[in-house]
Amino acid sequence: MTSSNQQPIPAARPVIGEEEIEAAVRVLRSGRVVQGPEVAAFEEGFSELVEGRHCVAVNSGTSALHLLLLALGIGPGDEVIVPSFSFAASANAVRLVGADVVFADIEPGSYGLDPAAVEAAITPRTAAIMPVHLYGHPAAMDKIMPIAAKHKLAVVEDACQAHAAALNGTPVGAFGAGGTFSFYPTKNMHSLEGGMISTGDAETARTLRLLRNQGMEQRYANEIVGANMRMTDVAAAVGRVQLSKLGGWTEQRIANAGYLTEHIAAPNVQTPTVAEGARHIYHQYTIRITGDRDAAMAKLTEAGIGNAVYYPTPIHRLKPYWEPDQKAGRNWDLPETERAAAEVVSLPVHPSLAAEDLERIVAAVNDLGENL
Repeated sequence: MTSSNQQPIPAARPVIGEEEIEAAVRVLRSGRVVQGPEVAAFEEGFSELVEGRHCVAVNSGTSALHLLLLALGIGPGDEVIVPSFSFAASANAVRLVGADVVFADIEPGSYGLDPAAVEAAITPRTAAIMPVHLYGHPAAMDKIMPIAAKHKLAVVEDACQAHAAALNGTPVGAFGAGGTFSFYPTKNMHSLEGGMISTGDAETARTLRLLRNQGMEQRYANEIVGANMRMTDVAAAVGRVQLSKLGGWTEQRIANAGYLTEHIAAPNVQTPTVAEGARHIYHQYTIRITGDRDAAMAKLTEAGIGNAVYYPTPIHRLKPYWEPDQKAGRNWDLPETERAAAEVVSLPVHPSLAAEDLERIVAAVNDLGENL
């Protein structure tokens, strides 16, 4: 139980400091608040995280996925291979462009797509593979990219939780046809709300800029059918401040995760694993509990330790996917996905944690004992 002089430790703590506030006020006073110089500067700065690729800012991570699929020409009649163990936005973006979602199982360590499952899921209609770099751990891109090349498939990286993660020195968002990032307030960096698309292809980048702005590059000269998915300059200004702090915050997350992994010793708890060559940036520090997870979470909450399950219901079991699949006679065999959804719990790892917070988290987890 939390002592009377101890505050609960939140699972996440969005940072909005004086620098972010000053940046937002500066833009508001300028009167240039939508799709202006701050957005351009944010795009240029973020491109340094993805090996200088073209970057296109939009209003959310979901919009980033949606527009990237549209820009790549993916639509009705196509299939996209997606992990079911992810936030629903990964699959929703595929449905929004009229393509069909094909779910493939995950690796138990990285929680990313299992390359063997991906290859087994490919059909003549497959147009793209969508690896999700879940919790900040890169998916097995060293194995997925050759599969995509062999079958001439686009790779759309969902890197919404993985700012500055990398595999064998290559940052996520720099592997496939494009990558997408989210700047929601609980992400490792934020812009209040927003998203970013990275691509190595200049023509794709231009199409993305048209799609986010009603199909226009010049005002009233609409070239294609587009939408309004622009980022505001207020959001971009906040994002630029956050981007300048991301390096330090990331190192602190990695250090916090290292402490937790070194000191957590509960027999019914499995700490995160990191694949060889991977840079895990710990958007979430996710353990597995092999006993009674609900009881464990209740004990952690009682001890004042924030915790949450990401994600308790795999996407293929959510109503918009489950019901159509059942009617069509589709049954997905995803044992690692089901097991992860039943066992995972995420603990605080954010850079605002103090040394005593880390000690409290370890003590609470180790106090869970064997009999859950």
